[in-house]
Order: sequence, then structure tokens, then C-alpha cells
Amino acid sequence: MKKIIYNIWYVWKKELKAVAADSAVLTFFVALPLFYPVLYTYIYSNEGVFKVPVAVVDRDNSYESRAFIRAWNASSGVDVVARCADMEEARRLLWKKQIYGILEIPADFSHRPVNGEQAHVSLYCDMGGLLNYKALLQAASNVAVGMGRIVQLEGLPYASPVRQEQTVAPVQMTEVKLFNPQSGYATFIIPAILILVIQQSLLLGVGTIAGTGRDRNRFRAMLPFNVHYEHPFPVVMGKALAYLPIYAFVAIWIFVVVPGMFNLTRIGEKWDFFLFILPFLLACIFFAMTLSFLCKERETPFLIFVFTSVPLMFISGISWPVTSIPDYWVAFSKVFPSTYGIEGYVKINSLGATFGEVSREFNSLWVLTAFYFLLAYLLYDREIRILKSRRLKVK
Repeated sequence: MKKIIYNIWYVWKKELKAVAADSAVLTFFVALPLFYPVLYTYIYSNEGVFKVPVAVVDRDNSYESRAFIRAWNASSGVDVVARCADMEEARRLLWKKQIYGILEIPADFSHRPVNGEQAHVSLYCDMGGLLNYKALLQAASNVAVGMGRIVQLEGLPYASPVRQEQTVAPVQMTEVKLFNPQSGYATFIIPAILILVIQQSLLLGVGTIAGTGRDRNRFRAMLPFNVHYEHPFPVVMGKALAYLPIYAFVAIWIFVVVPGMFNLTRIGEKWDFFLFILPFLLACIFFAMTLSFLCKERETPFLIFVFTSVPLMFISGISWPVTSIPDYWVAFSKVFPSTYGIEGYVKINSLGATFGEVSREFNSLWVLTAFYFLLAYLLYDREIRILKSRRLKVK
């Protein structure tokens, strides 16, 4: 037992030295987790889009059309920056990216309601930005509904106020936006990004260490030929215990300090979160150690891990409903700690779930921890055996 503990301590010490001596690994382990969350959160810190520049083509030029434009421009998401004589002039502004939407009011806009007909307006949006489209369309819909109520009231000049209210709004709707009252994009997407930063930085850092070890080892092995590396258990535990304290501090920065800096939604209990994050960190560490065996060279992690961030975001179910994702992709997503990490973190942090309400995600992360620990153990055992055989052949 003493020998095992000493070997774990020896591997732990060597691994920390390897991390501290490699600028690339320090970038992945320290700089990336410190910088990326701040950058992403700062970019989305406005939560929504405001004052989207648009142009108006008013062919009616009546009191009613001008009232529609004024009400639309008064919306928080709209900024009328140009009034064009025709659609061709408005299109040129759109192509130059000076505007992101065009409101066209036809010549009969004010006459149709007088004749008992429905008036029409046309809204053209640059669909390259869905948030811009949402802001413009929502503002136009609200103005149209408001003007429709005014027209209805004008048709009931002798009705009582109660009768007018019942006619204009027979059903009173109250909109309650749970857990994200401002409909903010940062509150929606940043929690998933924070989880992925942890997993991806570990994949890149541990993979770089493994690739560097192979580059510098005459036997193209990840491990040195050393008496302290003769058994896989001290190797796996020593490396894991070297990474864990680093990412414990990183987790505090990412999940506590950064959301506090930008006043993101945090309604869950902190201790529930800290209990939940432990198996997530361990699962990510053993997952990274397992996949590090794919890294035959120092540069390999850049080729096989960097591009996976976006697919993992999509199949996690945070940016697209799980019910709309094919079952085989849903099943495939369960092999990644980030999937359960995102689900549990969002429930605790954004929905205020208790620890018992994330027990499925918590237990699943422990299962992944055990599974990837076993895989890493078997792979390191194989690596040690290969290293011994190669050294015997050289002798």
C-alpha cells in the first residue's frame, strides 16, 4: 500500500511539472478556461438585440401609416434609419448591411379598414441574424394588434367601456417568462458553453501532454520507462489527482465568478452545484485521459478535438429540442460528460432544481466516471506492457 501511495505521489508530482513546463498545456488548462468564458459572456451580455437598423417604404403616406411607423420605431428592438422612395433603394441599403429589415406599407393601407377590409404591411428581414428577425417581427406584430384594437373601438362608438373591452380583448393574456424573464440569449446559451469549455480544454490539454510524451519518447510511448510507472493504477490516479485541483479552481472561476461579473441568472443552491460538479470534473478527466491515446503527436488534439464543440452543443439538447433530434444522436450524446453536465447545470443554476431533482444526471456522471476510469486503466496497462516489450527487444 505504501508503495502504491508513493507511486501516486510521484506521478502526481511529475504530471504537475509537465503541466507547468509546457506553455501549450498551460494555455489549455489555465488561459483558455479563464479567457473564453469572459469573452463569450461579454459578447452576449446584452442578452437581446436592441435598435436594429431598418428602412421604411411608405407608399400610403397617410396619418395611419405614419402612426404605424412611429409606434414600430418606438419599440426597443427597432431603429428606423432610412425612409426610402421605393423598394430598390431599400434593397441597396440591405445589401450594404446598413439595415437589416425593410417595412413596406402599401398605397391602400389607410383605405382598406374604412372599406371594411383588412390592411396589409410587408416586413422583409435579413435572415442571417435570427435575433434581429425576432425583434423586428415581434415589434411589428404588437403594433398591428394595437392598431387593430383601435379600429375595433372606433366601430363601437355607443358601446359601454366594459362592452368595448370584452369585444376588443375577450381573453386577457398574461405572459410569464419562467426562469429567463428578459428572454436573454446569454442566460439561455452561456451555461452550456461554460460546461463545454471545461470538457474541451481538458481534452486539448491532456491530449497535448500525451502527444508530447510520444514525441519525446524513443519508444513512441506516452509513459517514461520508470519503476513508478510499472502499474496502471498509480498512473491513472496520479494524473487525475494532478488535474483535479487545477480544474477545481477553474470551475469556481467559470461557474461562480464569471456569472457574478455579468449578473447572469443563478437561482440554485451553491452547495448543490458543487456536489454536482465533482463527478462532472472526474468524468471529464478520465474521458480526456482515455481519448488521449488517440494523440500520436503533439498537434493531434487540434485536429480531432477542436471541431467537436459545435456538434456537442447541438446534440446536448440545449440549442435544439431533444425531441427533434434523431434517437441515435441522442444515444450517442450520452457518452459525453458534457451532455449530462449541461442538463444538470442548467437545472440547478437556471431552473432552481434541488440536488434530488438532478439525481439522474448526477448518477449518470458517476457511471461515466467509473466507465472512463476503467477504460483509462486498461489502456495504460496495455501501454505499459507494450513499453516493456519494446525495451526488451532493444536490449
